[in-house]
Amino acid sequence: MAENENGQEKTEQPTAKRLQDAREKGQAPRSKDLNATAIMLLGAFGLILMGPDLIQGLMEIFKKGLLLEREALMDKHHVLIFLAQVFLDALWLLMPFLALMLFAALSAPLILGGWIFSTKALVPDIKKLDPVAGFKRIFSLKGLVELLKALGKFLIVGGIAAILFYFLSDEFLALGAVSVFAGFEAAGWYIFGSFIALSLGMVIIAAVDVPFQVWQHRKQLRMSRQEVKQELRDTEGKPEVKSKIRSLQQQLAQARMMDNVPDADIVITNPTHYSVALKYEQNAMKAPVVVAKGVDLIALRIRELAAEHGVAVISSPQLSRALYASTELQKEIPSPLYLAVAQIMAFVYQLKTARARGEAKPKAPRPDIPEDFLDFLRRQGNDV
Repeated sequence: MAENENGQEKTEQPTAKRLQDAREKGQAPRSKDLNATAIMLLGAFGLILMGPDLIQGLMEIFKKGLLLEREALMDKHHVLIFLAQVFLDALWLLMPFLALMLFAALSAPLILGGWIFSTKALVPDIKKLDPVAGFKRIFSLKGLVELLKALGKFLIVGGIAAILFYFLSDEFLALGAVSVFAGFEAAGWYIFGSFIALSLGMVIIAAVDVPFQVWQHRKQLRMSRQEVKQELRDTEGKPEVKSKIRSLQQQLAQARMMDNVPDADIVITNPTHYSVALKYEQNAMKAPVVVAKGVDLIALRIRELAAEHGVAVISSPQLSRALYASTELQKEIPSPLYLAVAQIMAFVYQLKTARARGEAKPKAPRPDIPEDFLDFLRRQGNDV
């Protein structure tokens, strides 16, 4: 198996980041045979569409050359002008086909790997001049596969050419017995057909080469487990950096949470270690929602904000602990605590009414919390 400089086996498949980094360096799976096959197939398709016009146009150019008068041939200036005109006519005739070939050459890389524009690939690499490394590449598995591919291409293309020659040899020999223009047209069709047959033969070679190139590319980019771990650390950040980020996130979350305290309807406390702020809108909520909660210093700050904004603060140690342990921020309280919270909120309403009327302060309730719910919270490791 492949090993890195630390001697660790590269057994892990390359990550998405590793593949992207390789692509930025100009490394991507490439198949010359696939590109050649795509160009040949598009060329064959172009010949099928444009073949009759090409043959007819070339025949006209050839005919024009044969009909050139003797006096014109003896005039060197006229001959140069004639040759230039023939060249321009041939170029104009072949322009659509050449444009199709240019399109094929530019679009063929999109089939495998896509276009890559990387200046890093232009940087000289001294290691590539190492003769020892060069011999290793020649006698490597890739070198062996390239040799087998070359032999395969020779056998397939050569075999198709031999078959075509065997079946078309009589037709080619018979061209000498027909007129020039008839022979020219027949030869064009024989050439087009042979080109199409050879193009289809290249499909077999590309079908073998493409999977190998993809496998070879991913094999070269394999990683050791240590490299995967290091990349994960680099991607996610160092532990101290992540800790700092989490700390900042918590501070922001606490700041947003404190902004909700003035809008709360009630704050239930421990009375010193726990504070839970609740809000309830009868027409919009099925049950009261926890808008802020905290312990120790955060609990103290919640109580201070509640006092500053006239929010009722009620001491109920067991209920405050149960609410803190069972309910996340911006979530409704659990159904087992409906009755207990309702008793506290009813007491707050009675207290406000008594103060407004100058009556005596009502007796604070003892909220009823189901014992099985408390047992459940204790089993979860909560102090209630």
